[in-house]
Amino acid sequence: MKDTLIIYENSEILIVYKEAGVSVQGGQGIKYPLDEELSKQLGYKIYLVHRLDKETSGLLAVAKNPAAACKWTKLIATKKVTKNYLAVCFGNPLVNGKESLSGVLSDSIKKDGRNLEASTHFKVLSSRTVELPVPATDAAAPDADGPKSLKLSALSLTLDTGRMHQIRIHLGKANAPIAGDDKHGNFKFNKLARKLGIKKLCLMAYELTINDAGKKMTFRSPVPEHMKGALSLCGLQEGQFGK
Repeated sequence: MKDTLIIYENSEILIVYKEAGVSVQGGQGIKYPLDEELSKQLGYKIYLVHRLDKETSGLLAVAKNPAAACKWTKLIATKKVTKNYLAVCFGNPLVNGKESLSGVLSDSIKKDGRNLEASTHFKVLSSRTVELPVPATDAAAPDADGPKSLKLSALSLTLDTGRMHQIRIHLGKANAPIAGDDKHGNFKFNKLARKLGIKKLCLMAYELTINDAGKKMTFRSPVPEHMKGALSLCGLQEGQFGK
């Protein structure tokens, strides 16, 4: 496994870039988790203060010692740390049954038998209806009469809460599943999107803003190739999003 990219470092934390497909935390059957591999890379143990799904790429903050971990776990749960995400979805979200370009998705997330409140703010940055490539030999295929296009939308998202799979669940329930989401998404649309080269989950933790001791710092993640391609299909190029 190649070294983890370090975006920022101070005496308490590091902000690193996690690639899609890398598990944040080790466990049974998990190879090369970030917490173990980064500890080896640095030569000392690091401590997780928040998490990202395995298939979600982007910025992750980790602490250098237990005291810093305690401090930053609490900070990340407050308004002093803002995490902004980018996603490519099928269609636009429904709010109160109506297609919307911005708004708040509020729906409880179930965990360990409990329903936890969760809110996700979203803004549609760009939408396009993309024609699906149809080879000449496809005319007699069983799905020849199926959809000929997909509506793709690029969304900016901010969390009020940080529940597991929150963004994926909320967008799935809002009829705008994330492209490439094989758990909370739309299997039929994902299969069609593969014709456009979309084969991975199109969700990333793009921006992290920290307000600590009166100082505001904003960090942005590198954009992986699969997200660049998906955002381009929506009509966006790097530098046109995340503002």
